[in-house]
Amino acid sequence: MPILELSPSDQTLTVTGDTALLEVYAALPAGLYPPFPPVELPGGVGGLVSRGGFGQNFFFAAEVLGLTFISPSGQRIVAGGRTVKNVQGYDLTRPFVGSFGALGTAETVTLRLRPGLSMRHVSAPGTLDTLPESAARFVWQHGPTLHLLHFGPARTVDLAVSALPGAAEVTAPTDLNTFFPDGIGLGLGGPLHDFRTKRLGQSWVSGGEMPSVPALFARLAASL
Repeated sequence: MPILELSPSDQTLTVTGDTALLEVYAALPAGLYPPFPPVELPGGVGGLVSRGGFGQNFFFAAEVLGLTFISPSGQRIVAGGRTVKNVQGYDLTRPFVGSFGALGTAETVTLRLRPGLSMRHVSAPGTLDTLPESAARFVWQHGPTLHLLHFGPARTVDLAVSALPGAAEVTAPTDLNTFFPDGIGLGLGGPLHDFRTKRLGQSWVSGGEMPSVPALFARLAASL
């Protein structure tokens, strides 16, 4: 089992980097949520951290308390810890989050858990062109069916999915891996929409290539 340590009282969870996102949900007690929605995405928790999160409306790096990773040179690096007080010297946790693998591969990840969140996934006949503006975090079309999924405080979730009146609740696990066979990234014409990225003319697309790395960041990677 890739769940290494779960502390409901401290609201922290440590998993291996290859842990699937839905495996995290299956291991948690009722009322505690990780900093990502209950969907399956390529690369598991390590891949999610490397990409900098997925569609959340908060600073994802602050939810990653610590990690161990294998640097490009093969060193095993320990960064952060279960609490901020555990951090000594340079904190490499936040630079690692969203680095797309430039600093290495996550071996273990410690996440902050949050209470009192909610998630709803609804669907109804329709198309993206006919959907009114919605705060729904994720929107996609599968054949003649339109899907809305939102994750966060219960009131905002209910408001977001109300943009699709008469929709049915979807209770089955949501596996989005088939949309992203080459990993997940931002681009044009992708199958999955986040209304915040839609305003920028972008969507979630298959292909999570590493973006160009600034010179200072490249020096950091080379020093590890």
